[in-house]
Amino acid sequence: MTTGAPLDPIAEARRQWLRRWPEHAEHMAAITSVMRVQQILLGEVERALKPYGLTFASYEALVLLHFSRAGRLPLGKMGERLMVHPTSITNTIDRLQAAGLVRRVPDPADRRRVLAEISERGRQVAVAATEVLNGIDFGLGMLSEREAVALSGLLRRIRQAAGDFGPEAADPWASATG
Repeated sequence: MTTGAPLDPIAEARRQWLRRWPEHAEHMAAITSVMRVQQILLGEVERALKPYGLTFASYEALVLLHFSRAGRLPLGKMGERLMVHPTSITNTIDRLQAAGLVRRVPDPADRRRVLAEISERGRQVAVAATEVLNGIDFGLGMLSEREAVALSGLLRRIRQAAGDFGPEAADPWASATG
């Protein structure tokens, strides 16, 4: 990782693109910026979660269970809500179970189906890890609340175009940006 480099590599790439493909330069710079920011934010969030033995993916799964009414959900539903492949959620639950944060239980409504259920220790870890992430504003502390809302709104447009949700889905940021 570099710190305080005298040259912004993305700005330099943009400059080169402007010379060769000016009609695509801003989109190239935007995607490169998004990808780099994703690396930065994931690194910061994962450093904050490391004392809890969590990755961001396992934190998201743990918090999803913590927020659920009964503290348990089918693995398939978790994969859908977290927008990950079924294999990924299985591996995540395996790691959380090995750490004693969740357990697999049979679904009382359909014993062929398995649910992930958060343990009391899992609830404690979810709360403590959330406090730490809230304390660093999930790595976005340099943005004002208004800027974070604007960023979420812009990224939502990309997610919608990719099919993450349909046009009928309510936009929770619409009133916050207007």
